[in-house]
Amino acid sequence: MSSIIFDNNTKYNIDLSLVSKITKNLTNKEVELILTTNDEIQKINLDSRGLDKPTDVLSFPYETMPYTPLGSIVISANFIDEKSKLYKHSFNDEFALLYIHGLLHILGYDHEVDNGKHRDKEEELIQKYNLPQSLIVRNTL
Repeated sequence: MSSIIFDNNTKYNIDLSLVSKITKNLTNKEVELILTTNDEIQKINLDSRGLDKPTDVLSFPYETMPYTPLGSIVISANFIDEKSKLYKHSFNDEFALLYIHGLLHILGYDHEVDNGKHRDKEEELIQKYNLPQSLIVRNTL
């Protein structure tokens, strides 16, 4: 049964019930989830991708092995706060959108090369869980 291993490095109180439901819908593996600040995610982005700037979400799929998590998702609380205000929806909704985006990446979706499969799956989940427009959807409007 899937679950989330959560490491909250921020001041925000996070409700994991929706993202837990989404995880169980898509995988039976554990997912490591780290909520952090722009400063920390910038360091991770530099170390892992060579980009010296903060980003909203990073995903790190793990090698498939028995009893190991599916992968890690790192999300910037600063981006959640900023984008939820900009797009006028809740912090938790934006958190769920970024989580979905990251989870789909560790499940093998890649919006840069998959001819819309990532976008289609994101839209399906947005509708299923009654969420506002996602990153990919927002970026194509």
